[in-house]
Amino acid sequence: MAWSTRELAELAGTTLRAVRHYHQVGLLAEPERRSNGYKQYGVAHLVRLLRIKRLVDLGFTLPQIAELGERDDHPAEALRALDAELAATIDRLQRVRVELRGILDEAAPTDLPPELAPVARVDLSGADRSFVAVIGRVMGPQARRAWADMLLHLPDDPVAAEFDDLPADTDESTRQDVARRMVPYVRALRARHPDLHGPPSDAPGDPRSAARTVGEALRDLYNPAQLDVLRRTEELLRADRAAPPG
Repeated sequence: MAWSTRELAELAGTTLRAVRHYHQVGLLAEPERRSNGYKQYGVAHLVRLLRIKRLVDLGFTLPQIAELGERDDHPAEALRALDAELAATIDRLQRVRVELRGILDEAAPTDLPPELAPVARVDLSGADRSFVAVIGRVMGPQARRAWADMLLHLPDDPVAAEFDDLPADTDESTRQDVARRMVPYVRALRARHPDLHGPPSDAPGDPRSAARTVGEALRDLYNPAQLDVLRRTEELLRADRAAPPG
């Protein structure tokens, strides 16, 4: 039996273009030609093409098929490796679907991980919103959940809004006054959410690198007056802790 290229492709359930490509990459041997110059394919070509198509349909790449060679034996090891790869892909896709459902349910922006998605409902300043996105990248799930819990239950204190609105050229006395009034606000937040104070405990990478990234984000997102107020607030908190009782 002899078939043309088109007939061979139809028998194998593939295309002329695929057959020609398999010739080009060396997966399918070129057949002899008839006296009129047309290719003449035999049963061996059809069997080989059926094998190639089956492996492609299973998910093998053409380089992987080339590594298997033209053996007719059962490629158990390659099939097991492909099965493990597909299992990992399915697991990843299932996680992606869970995240997509969370994004859709929360109407959350796509730059926030699932643990921080509920924060999208909070009315944050632009700087705070960007800072949360950075936190979501450098901190682990436990820390992200703690931040989400804190942001979803922020106390209603006018000093927070005042801090957000501080101009970069705020005078010295105003900075000190805002810092003084920030102390009880920050102290209450830390008492309510102790896990947030200090380096992230479950950062996916080096905690020191995460801390540096957070510091760089602070310097980039907040103006000099706001950064100065944060520094002054920390100094006042440290002074309070160091002061003797009474």
